[in-house]
Amino acid sequence: MDHLRLILLLFLFLPTCFTFTFQIPSINEFSNQSSSSLKQQISELANSPSTVKWMKRIRREIHEHPELANEEFRTSALIRRELDQLGVAYKWPVAGTGVVAKLGSGSPPFVALRADMDALPIQERVDWDHKSKVDGKMHACAHDAHVAMLLGAAKILQEMKDVLQTTVVLIFQPAEERGTGAKEMVQEKVLEDVGAILGLHLGSEYQTGVVASRPGEFLAGCGGFKAKISGKGGLAGVPQHCYDPVLAASTSVISLQNIVSREVDPLDSQVLSVAMINAGYAHDIIPDSATFGGTYRAFSKKSFYGLRKRIEEVIKGQAEVHRCFAEVEFLGNEHPTIPPTTNDVRIYQLAHQVSSKIVGEDKVKLAPLFTGSEDFAFYLEKVPGTFVLLGTRNEKSGSIYPAHSPYFFIDEDVLPIGAAIHAAFALSYHSYSTNSYSL
Repeated sequence: MDHLRLILLLFLFLPTCFTFTFQIPSINEFSNQSSSSLKQQISELANSPSTVKWMKRIRREIHEHPELANEEFRTSALIRRELDQLGVAYKWPVAGTGVVAKLGSGSPPFVALRADMDALPIQERVDWDHKSKVDGKMHACAHDAHVAMLLGAAKILQEMKDVLQTTVVLIFQPAEERGTGAKEMVQEKVLEDVGAILGLHLGSEYQTGVVASRPGEFLAGCGGFKAKISGKGGLAGVPQHCYDPVLAASTSVISLQNIVSREVDPLDSQVLSVAMINAGYAHDIIPDSATFGGTYRAFSKKSFYGLRKRIEEVIKGQAEVHRCFAEVEFLGNEHPTIPPTTNDVRIYQLAHQVSSKIVGEDKVKLAPLFTGSEDFAFYLEKVPGTFVLLGTRNEKSGSIYPAHSPYFFIDEDVLPIGAAIHAAFALSYHSYSTNSYSL
């Protein structure tokens, strides 16, 4: 008994004399164990034969009934039908035909996943069982597959809701091809409380299952312009009595090319192309006016808006030199201005790590800069996010043609991969947002 009292006294009065060591797994070990388990569960759910069959059915149904921008009524109804069956709540209509669904914890952090859903005015030339049934309309940019993959992610996340610690916002967006859909969705406040967003796009540039993106500047901003130069028409045989708008337009076109070749850093890629010009109706009459227009593109916002400013200055300056007057319009509704797509570096890293766990590190590539544009850029102006390409190239299945081709076709083996990446990103975002995710 005396020995026991002595031990108790030592514990009470001399606590610093004893050091106890416990073997506790590190946060990284917990993270690795957790992510391995989540990856396996996500992959099993995504590749379940019933889920794959379900996603293919959805994609094919949408493909057979393509709808152009802001006309996606049938597609929207299909999305709502599937969300109802999954038990996922949603808001509709949003920006006309859009659907915004939410699932998960109902509390922060909020993370968004986006799929576009409109088709193109293209006559499909691919002969297969689920060819477009609407003349002159086709899903030639994989938006049908984007919808199917995001619904697939919703199915996975709903089945894993017990471990989902985020609120996931599913954005089914209209009118991407018109360049206005994302901007209108933002105006409808679909990003309220959202901390990050992921956009995924299929493409035949990479083999099926290859994921490609890059941090920072990725896709170019795109804008269109139209100029009208007004002068004083008359007989071409006595030009001294005229203020020739054709000459002013001609010198304007040439001078515009000097902006990129002589004013821009060669390492700062920019494009300025004049693609149309119209003037006059007779070979011997100088017209009163001439019109021309084109497109401009750049990768940084500074360069993009700087290029726009110089276009207007050069055209108006050349018009004045030739005693004419110029009006320059930067096209809005028909050809809207889309800012550059600039990926947030940290969200890009998260998407990179998530993708590598789904497809393997060897299939995650650093993409080059592309001069194509995407209205996903409007989301990135509001919240951090990243835009990712997922390869669907497969020579055996005929998936070799670029987007917007009448022969465009996808390898449907990509559907469970895209669904899994979406789901994994959403599931990982909670750990990332609380700084416990190992990057």
